[in-house]
Amino acid sequence: MSDGLLLFSMLSIWAAVLQSIVFMAGGARFLILERRERWDSSQDMSSFPTVTVLIPAHNEEMVIAATAENVLKLNYPPEKLQLIVIADNCSDSTAQRLRALKEMPAFRDRDFAVFERSGTGGKSGALNDALEQAKGEWSCIFDADAAPERNTLFFLITKALEDPEKYGAVFGRNKARNRGQNLLSRFINLELVTVQRIYHTGMWQLFRIGTIPGTNFIIQADLIREIGGWDVKALTEDTAVSFEIMQRGKLIALASRAEAYQQEPEDLSVYMKQRTRRAQGNFYVIMTNIKHLFDRSTWRVKFLILYYATGYLWFMLAILISDFILGINLVFLVLNLFYSSLVSPFRFADGLYMYLMMSGALMYYLYVLQINLALSSDIGQSTTSNFVLSCLSYFTYAQLFIVLSLKAVWNLTVSKVTGKKTKWYKTQRFG
Repeated sequence: MSDGLLLFSMLSIWAAVLQSIVFMAGGARFLILERRERWDSSQDMSSFPTVTVLIPAHNEEMVIAATAENVLKLNYPPEKLQLIVIADNCSDSTAQRLRALKEMPAFRDRDFAVFERSGTGGKSGALNDALEQAKGEWSCIFDADAAPERNTLFFLITKALEDPEKYGAVFGRNKARNRGQNLLSRFINLELVTVQRIYHTGMWQLFRIGTIPGTNFIIQADLIREIGGWDVKALTEDTAVSFEIMQRGKLIALASRAEAYQQEPEDLSVYMKQRTRRAQGNFYVIMTNIKHLFDRSTWRVKFLILYYATGYLWFMLAILISDFILGINLVFLVLNLFYSSLVSPFRFADGLYMYLMMSGALMYYLYVLQINLALSSDIGQSTTSNFVLSCLSYFTYAQLFIVLSLKAVWNLTVSKVTGKKTKWYKTQRFG
């Protein structure tokens, strides 16, 4: 049995290594082609479609005015841009700050609405209610702390217009604006850069597969209405909508030049709550959509289900098993210094354990390599300190994934047994 567990872990590690190599190759190809592209953001936009920007905000007085102002200053025809900010069940001065911004001379004549809402459903419910007031051909979503760069919407729409019949949604790239605040935010920054410059780009380049994030994306207004809006039961409404879009034969395109900054957690407890909610939401989406592996859904839907399932179920189980075996053997190695008669319960065929260690070393090397490949594509990120952090993050930050995944599984189990609904957790903002 011990040999079987070890073999399972080793094969799983090789599968993860292969996946990393494939995505790195795709990401590198995307980045090479991206550098050859030339954009003119001053081009005539008279033929561009109308867009409604929706910003859900629950007690966001610290950041909401700056976010709304950034949207109103986007490089997009003012007559084609509608802004609706949803002050969702707010008990602070979110709505008052928005109304003060709306009364400023520069924005007084803009199509800018402050929608004070007292309904249920969290972020999804807020977006669904605001959608009824949206007039644009496309809906654009930003979180309350977003700081989109001036040409973000231009790049999103330009990508959509490449194939408006096929592209049902387009998503951009999110960057941590507080990345240098402390050690945690610097680790999060490494993760963001790697996911978006390797995995997002690789998946789009190789398979034309994308998933919308929670912020900085556009979706055809008629399409989201056809879907029935955002799923109020899903904690990761963005992932749930992504599957619905692909089920209808549409693609979710990547516009990596469409950049927006966002605030990431600076406190470990805030981070764990945020990421546990995300993991829990993704587990829910996996279980909801796993049936599509066995029906006539498109191959992209099946591929995405397998991608999420391997990351959250298979690879996590393999890591748990290998870490457990390694931990037990290390304990017995120390105990043998004092009690030579003790024997570890995990003994393996000659050389098999060495193969596992070699496989783990290769996975670690590729882990560090892909982070630094991603950093090299981002101006100012390829630094000595970030290289050191990339080497350390595998043994520290990356291991938090196991803890929060187990916590998410526990929360889902408790929720299923007790029938108690999971509450939405709003990420704490920092001044």
